[in-house]
Amino acid sequence: MRTSIKTFLGVAAAGSLMFSLAACGPSGSASSAPATSSSASSASSAAEMPKPLASIPALTGTSTAVKLDASFAKALETLKLTPGVVGKAQLTDGSLVFPITGGKVDYYDPAKEYRPYVQGLISHAGSGFSLTAGDTKVELTNFTIDPGTSKLYGDVAVNGKTAVKQAYIFNLDGSTLKPLEKSGDTAILEGTRVLISDTAAGLLNKTFKTDAVKADMLVGIAKITVNTK
Repeated sequence: MRTSIKTFLGVAAAGSLMFSLAACGPSGSASSAPATSSSASSASSAAEMPKPLASIPALTGTSTAVKLDASFAKALETLKLTPGVVGKAQLTDGSLVFPITGGKVDYYDPAKEYRPYVQGLISHAGSGFSLTAGDTKVELTNFTIDPGTSKLYGDVAVNGKTAVKQAYIFNLDGSTLKPLEKSGDTAILEGTRVLISDTAAGLLNKTFKTDAVKADMLVGIAKITVNTK
């Protein structure tokens, strides 16, 4: 188990995959719940399905953190939106921190034709963040990341009532990912840009009666820390 995790993380860091992080649902559909990325390869028969080069069958943590960008903080101020945390999330030193609660990731040989070659789910159940303006409070929770599509999905609630389950909230751009770091029994990948999706921008603009939330607005820089044993 430890060997397979280290193998995967090493390849992910080199190819900007682990948190170029991110269930396949239509990216333009706010109501489509994510499924595992393997659904994208459903045309392949079981006999053709290759064995993954590395696999993490059960993620055990620890967290995904997003260092909020100054431009995003300024945008919230301009829109008079107050951020907050939900559930087990924390806001520490300008970073939103969400505990990883489960999931799995498989890595296939990118030299082969099987796609996507990073598949799985990374779950953050029971945490999220909120945006409040006057009497309106939006909560984004229960994040699910698909490393094969670089998308993050989550539940959206308005004033305590569920609006959308597993909406496509963020696009995850791993092109700026830094090299893998190791610290004790954890591995750290940092540098992925977290961008607001067109779906989330539409939902927030409609809820807060504005047109100021733009698709691809930079939220911050992600840092994922996972156990290596």
